[in-house]
Amino acid sequence: MQQTAFITGATSGIGKATAEIFAENNINLVLCGRRVDKLKALEQQLSKKTKVTTLQFDIRYKEQVENAINSLPENFKNIDILINNAGNAHGLSSIQDGSIDDWDAMIDGNVKGLLYVSKAIISKMVKNNSGFIVNIGSIAAKQVYPNGNVYCASKYAVDALNKAMRIDLNKHNIRVSAIHPGAVETEFSEVRFKGDKERAKQVYAGYKPLQAKDIADIIYFVITRPYHVNIEDLVVYPTAQASATILNKQ
Repeated sequence: MQQTAFITGATSGIGKATAEIFAENNINLVLCGRRVDKLKALEQQLSKKTKVTTLQFDIRYKEQVENAINSLPENFKNIDILINNAGNAHGLSSIQDGSIDDWDAMIDGNVKGLLYVSKAIISKMVKNNSGFIVNIGSIAAKQVYPNGNVYCASKYAVDALNKAMRIDLNKHNIRVSAIHPGAVETEFSEVRFKGDKERAKQVYAGYKPLQAKDIADIIYFVITRPYHVNIEDLVVYPTAQASATILNKQ
């Protein structure tokens, strides 16, 4: 039977790359994001390969999440795979200089948003006694680094929620996995530095960072293992990276 995947943050980076590899492998797609133009362009591109629908909402707002998911067409309501990919980083300030608005954006998106989406999808998985949830974390979920404070805290929360989901959903035959990338060349740094493209470029200068497709390939590998196999936690670095703060730049 053809599976259906629900991907948040699908308009760019890891989410978009995951949507593309899923489409290549005949998985139906519910693509979610805030940017309607990008959602529609991706739908047009991928609908040549599989069935696609889109939902435009901001995961930070519970009512938007609930209304969007409740509006799914009948043939997309049964979600087999949830990819909790949407998230954000804002600023790189010390704890004493941090912006509360930035803190709210990260906690609301990375933690509360993940919970809102998961809550809406998990109930259907429990009813079906099957499903797979993949939570996209970060090396920031494993190591706190200078000026990472609240972003790291939000990703540590994702790591904890991943473990909690796996424990609580074990009796419902639902698989739960987390993938924690190191340096991936996406819009991430541009968002963190609030549109400063030159500063963002420096993050990836002097070495070969991971690409979004690298993580998408791993996500596809994880979800296609036999059902009795659950790869529960993966940290993925580029070869040039040894830890959150150690990079071999040439």
